[in-house]
Amino acid sequence: MDTVTAARLISAAAAPGSLQCIDVRSPGEFASGHIPGAVNIPMEQIEGRIGDLLPGIPILLACQAGKRARMVAGLIAPCRRDVSVLEGGTAAWASAGLPLVTSVKSRFSLERQVRLIAGLVVLAGAILALAVHHNWIYLCALMGAGLAFAGITDFCLMGGLLIRMPWNSARGGKAATPPCIL
Repeated sequence: MDTVTAARLISAAAAPGSLQCIDVRSPGEFASGHIPGAVNIPMEQIEGRIGDLLPGIPILLACQAGKRARMVAGLIAPCRRDVSVLEGGTAAWASAGLPLVTSVKSRFSLERQVRLIAGLVVLAGAILALAVHHNWIYLCALMGAGLAFAGITDFCLMGGLLIRMPWNSARGGKAATPPCIL
C-alpha cells in the first residue's frame, strides 16, 4: 500500500481520469466536506462494492485522517494492487489549502459525537452520584467499560446507534449500516 501526500496529488489531479478517489467515511461525514470528484463508498460497504471500482484506473482512498482508508486498503488488497491512501486524509487536504466540496453547513464527525455523548454521560453520572445517590457512579463505570470495549475491539456500540440517527444520513438518503459483530 502506497501513501500519497496532498501536495503530490495536485500534479496527479491535473490529468482527468488518472485516479479514482474513494472516500470511505459515512455519508454524513462525506457530506460535511470531501475532495472534489471523490465518490462515497463507506468502509462497511467496500467489500460488496468492489465491482463499482473502475478497472485499470488507480484508486486513492481517503477518510478524515487516514486510519479507515488504510484499513480499507488492506481489505481490497487481494483484489486490487493499484491502491494508494491519502496521507492525513481530508484533514491534510484542507490544511494544504485545497478545496473541499460540502453538502451541509457543518456536521460533527461520528467520533466527535461519541466523545461528546460519552463525556456528557460521565459528567451526569458523577453529578448524580454526588448530589442524588452514590449508585449513579455505576453509570460512569458502564460508560468507561463501553469505551474500553470500543478501544479493544474497534467496534463502538454507541457509534452504531449514532450512525442511524437522521442527522448522520445524507440528505434524502439512509444512514449507512455499521459493521456487525457475529
